[in-house]
Amino acid sequence: MLPTIRVPTLVLYRPKDRDQMLDLAGRIKGAHALEIEEQGFSAFAPMTREVEAFLSGREAAPVPDTMLATIMFTDIVGSTERAAKVGDRAWRDLLRDHHTVVRRELARFRGRELDTAGDGFFAIFDGPARAISCARSIVGGLGELDLEVRAGVHTGECELQDGKVTGIAVNIGARVAAAAGPGEVFVSGTVKDLVAGSEIEFQDKGVRELKGVPGEWRLYAAA
Repeated sequence: MLPTIRVPTLVLYRPKDRDQMLDLAGRIKGAHALEIEEQGFSAFAPMTREVEAFLSGREAAPVPDTMLATIMFTDIVGSTERAAKVGDRAWRDLLRDHHTVVRRELARFRGRELDTAGDGFFAIFDGPARAISCARSIVGGLGELDLEVRAGVHTGECELQDGKVTGIAVNIGARVAAAAGPGEVFVSGTVKDLVAGSEIEFQDKGVRELKGVPGEWRLYAAA
């Protein structure tokens, strides 16, 4: 009977049934066989994309992975002018010391470095209080090297794509940092609300427009 089947066929099977089901699929002309993890038969969701692709004839669009994270950006203020003033060799030494301080504080407060572009760092944390404390320690530590930095902290839902953290929350975090002045740690209203009840104090810096981000945003400086 199996060789007489002439319609598109998808055979789903569990690992323990592999040999029998592959033999069955082999008896149906043009059949596709797909192995599903054991939980797949109790929760159909893991099979959805494969079934959709089979029925429609095209690969289903992947659903992006997301995560809630606290984003921190830091940046040296006036880096171009400082580099021109001290010269290339001295600037390289300063950047090396800068990176050492930032990475030391990231390790101390359990932050994860995601990117560094010259004199700026992009890192994420699993909580806003640690991110603020880390940013303040970085500002203080680099002040001892006569380097003025600014930092910004925001919490939001991020997308994970090809191992990279992206999304509007990342853009907001970068713009919050850009709004800060030398030696300042700016946070979004979201972050301020999340750490309510902590010992962290804030100074209202007013409502700002963040480049490329819709709406107006009230920003605060962490004291």
